[in-house]
Amino acid sequence: MVSNPKELIPIIDELGYVIEEELATVLFLMLKLEKPLLLEGNPGVGKTRIAYILSKLLDYELVRLQCYEGLDVNNAIYEWNYQKQILAIKLHEHSGKTTREKEDLIFGEDYLLKRPLLKAISSDRPCVLLIDEIDRADEEFEAFLLELLSDFQISIPELGTIRSAFKPLVVLTSNRTRELSDALKRRCLYHWVNYPSMDKEIRIIKKHLPDIEERLAEQIASYVDRIRNLKLDKAPGIAETIDWARGIALLNGSSEAMVQSLACLLKSDHDIKRVMEDIF
Repeated sequence: MVSNPKELIPIIDELGYVIEEELATVLFLMLKLEKPLLLEGNPGVGKTRIAYILSKLLDYELVRLQCYEGLDVNNAIYEWNYQKQILAIKLHEHSGKTTREKEDLIFGEDYLLKRPLLKAISSDRPCVLLIDEIDRADEEFEAFLLELLSDFQISIPELGTIRSAFKPLVVLTSNRTRELSDALKRRCLYHWVNYPSMDKEIRIIKKHLPDIEERLAEQIASYVDRIRNLKLDKAPGIAETIDWARGIALLNGSSEAMVQSLACLLKSDHDIKRVMEDIF
């Protein structure tokens, strides 16, 4: 598709994502080496969006697993369709089949509910597998991922090992609420996604609001940069910056509009009061 990382930059930019050469290089290596990619960084810096951009770039289906505390194999990989199994048992109750034959019948793929990980592995075409906020899941769940990330296969006791016909492109994201295991990290390429520089944030604002005045885009990026350096409950991410820019533009683009639309940027009364005291 491309012969070097720099060729990716304008292509991804065309898809609506402002990317720097460092990240473009990591994505280039991911595509060429077919290695999973672990993206870490603060919430709201665009980690999840990268998986969506890759699916658009390659015209692949995106399969997403949203992680959370208590996530287990039934919700992430597979579970059996018990209702369908019970119905099959009743239908074949007087069929003359042996117990083993009945077991073989109801433990087939037709009775399997595929969750995101198994769906990605068993797909009949390439896909992008997004394992979002892996740090929210517990350490035990990481063990489920090791076989998948190493060999791109999943073992199901009743069926055996299911191997991928098409290796999925795997993107893992983490907000670093806890340290991930070394075993998981060894299997991945790694990139830390930071808050954008002022210049990059201006380009992001203009990408989403092409009619915005240059001066106003610069003011917004400058204010956001200062606000992120305050001790807030939640520092604003890129999505909040874009929402704020849209709110300011709708209200007339004045300094007063910046204050009036702070609800687009900040998500707690404490943070709004702090910004009003220290910035405005």
